[in-house]
Amino acid sequence: MRACGKAARCFLLLLGLIQTPLCVTAGKILIWPGEFSHWLYMKTIMNELIARGHSVTIVTHSATPFLLKDQSLGYNMEIIQVPYSTKDVTENNERILKYWIYDFPSTRIQAFLNLAESLDIMMEQNKALCRELFAREDLLEKWRKEKFDVLLTDPVTLCGELLAQKLNLPFIVCVRPFYIMERHCGQLPSPPSYVSASSLGYTDRMDFLQRVKNVLFTFFQDVMTNIMIMVKWNPLFTEVMGKPTTLCDTMSKADIWLIRTYWDFEYPRPLLPNFKFVGGLHCKPAKPLPKEIEDFVQSSGDDGIVVFSLGSMIKNLTKERANTIATALGQIPQKVLWRYTGEKPETLAPNTRLYDWIPQNDLLGHPKTKAFITHGGLNGIYEAIYHGVPMVGLPLFADQPDNLNHMTTKGAAVMLDINKMDSKDLKQVLDDVINNPSYKESMMRLSRIHHDQPMKPLDRAVFWIEYVMRNKGAKHLRVEAHNLTWYQYHCLDVAAFLLSVIALVVFIFVKTCRLLFRKCCRKTSAKSKKE
Repeated sequence: MRACGKAARCFLLLLGLIQTPLCVTAGKILIWPGEFSHWLYMKTIMNELIARGHSVTIVTHSATPFLLKDQSLGYNMEIIQVPYSTKDVTENNERILKYWIYDFPSTRIQAFLNLAESLDIMMEQNKALCRELFAREDLLEKWRKEKFDVLLTDPVTLCGELLAQKLNLPFIVCVRPFYIMERHCGQLPSPPSYVSASSLGYTDRMDFLQRVKNVLFTFFQDVMTNIMIMVKWNPLFTEVMGKPTTLCDTMSKADIWLIRTYWDFEYPRPLLPNFKFVGGLHCKPAKPLPKEIEDFVQSSGDDGIVVFSLGSMIKNLTKERANTIATALGQIPQKVLWRYTGEKPETLAPNTRLYDWIPQNDLLGHPKTKAFITHGGLNGIYEAIYHGVPMVGLPLFADQPDNLNHMTTKGAAVMLDINKMDSKDLKQVLDDVINNPSYKESMMRLSRIHHDQPMKPLDRAVFWIEYVMRNKGAKHLRVEAHNLTWYQYHCLDVAAFLLSVIALVVFIFVKTCRLLFRKCCRKTSAKSKKE
């Protein structure tokens, strides 16, 4: 009997194993990354995916100024040969920074024309990369045979979403919100009454004139974006797909949008089911500093230190600006660690040290850090939020002024114009941010919001990537708005129908009243004649 019982249990166990589907967690992921800080963000996600057993393949190009220098073990890399060089890319980037940072405040019209020309060169390089990618039929066929589960793309360099469509893969967009592509292509609701257009710097509380400006700016921004996409990108997308295709139609098919912010940074606004906040996913507890840096930090005593970095793209400043900044830094009691690779400023004081590279996250997490001078990139802002360090913002270009506007209105930062400030301005602002407890308190409040989440941002990002892999996409999270025309979305056809019905009812009512009035008048006239 016992033997029969054991046999029966073994049979039932075997039957259960047969009927239970195997849970395979490892998958194949194709990544189309951006450069500079965008790559650092994507790399954090990639390393976590590799640590969880996934196979990762990165697609880049032969002229990349960043990725080829940062190759790590654990992933595959496919390099597309392009008809331009790394020198072409870096020189054009330097021109863009020059026109945007130094020329634009003084010679606006000429700087704008120069900037537009350089941005057009960048766009043409991006388009050349797309053409070279889709000319590689051998590579496309190889990827089809590999049967990837998902594609992860950063649309700062377009074409990843097109590659996903060509390979028939679900794809995920990892983006810093500019609110243009999300609104245009992702159908993210953005009521202009309380959602400010990017670059205006307004909060969610706008007065009447600000709302007027916001509506007009949003309208013209949409018009210019539509024209640019229609002229520059839609023909290429149509050419690659072999049928009429638009950039927005392609990007709208994204299964998930990973947004690189969170409610500690954003103002409250509507979201959609396939939009997920993962801001600060690269942040982590501080590690011990290298001995030489730790000794310098400890030498600051009770005054503490200030961390200063303008990001990965800014290598140096003009001699005049560098001297202005160095003079101000030399007048504060704190020790300063300044990431700077340019010529040593003539006014550099003993309390300031220059470094080609600094462990920024570890320094911001050090108990002696009193303030962070930053250009306003999202990576640095989130490291400051994570560790609760108030900021002095020196925005340079792109989304940086808007980022720092967010932090300023939340009471955690002060912003200066790097081209107009003098040494006195910078010193005064530093003293205020360091010695006025309100800035530290505001930043600690944001830090508590950031840490008070049910899931860490990196775990959330990886969860949704694996979610798309498990479910072969996430189309059930996409709103029906993607399949509506613009007039259907705004119910203009319904409004036209209802107005037509009302007009018809009014017309019939007026006609009926006139007819009754005429009949009444005729009867009255006839009666009068008889009398």
